[in-house]
Amino acid sequence: QVQLVESGGGLVQPGGSLRLSCAASGSIFNIGAMGWYRQAPGKQRELVAEISSGGMTNYADSVKGRFTISRDNAKNTLYLRMNSLKPEDTAVYYCHAERWDSIAVWWGQGTQVTVSS
Repeated sequence: QVQLVESGGGLVQPGGSLRLSCAASGSIFNIGAMGWYRQAPGKQRELVAEISSGGMTNYADSVKGRFTISRDNAKNTLYLRMNSLKPEDTAVYYCHAERWDSIAVWWGQGTQVTVSS
């Protein structure tokens, strides 16, 4: 089993920045790709960004050029740097990890990000 704990959410003004962190524990040797998803009220959960175990990244079009995903395997931590935040970025952000052979996935509990003046 893998446990994921997010931190770093909060209230920020439009144009501001935040950095989310996701600490992984447990059977971390099983982790392959990791990513961030978000869910706004009344909307489906959507992929924000993902990163493979080898460091390849993929971003939603809506965040390209503003968000950066990274992982520190030595610290077992996933990050999401969010710049130029917009009100439409407001959502609960979830950390996601996938087993190396894709037969299991794990989710964090989520952290709220609110972009408002």
